[in-house]
Amino acid sequence: MKRVVFITPPDAEYGFKLTGVSHYVTGEKDAEITVRKIIREPDTGLVIIDEKLIKGIAEEKLKEIEKSWHGILVVLPSPERPDVELEDYAARLIRRAIGYHVRLKL
Repeated sequence: MKRVVFITPPDAEYGFKLTGVSHYVTGEKDAEITVRKIIREPDTGLVIIDEKLIKGIAEEKLKEIEKSWHGILVVLPSPERPDVELEDYAARLIRRAIGYHVRLKL
C-alpha cells in the first residue's frame, strides 16, 4: 500500500504530527529538494504540499516532477489569505494544463 505524505512549512508542524501521517517540514527554499527526496521513496503514492511552498519551485521543474513520477502531487490551498489578491488555485491549474491564462468570473 502506498503512503500519503504531507509537506508543510514549520507553522503547521504540530497539527500534522498529531494525526500520525507522514509529514515533512521544510521552507520555501528547500521545498524542491524535499519533494524530490520523497518521490524517490518507492512506497510514496501521494504527496500533498502546502501552497506556500510551491513558490520555491519553478513551474517547469514542478511539471517535470509530475511527468517523471508515477504518483500524484497535490497542492494544499493555504488557509490564510494575503492582503493582495493572488492567482486563484483553479486558474493556476488550468493555466498549467493548457498553457494559457484564463480569467474566471463567477
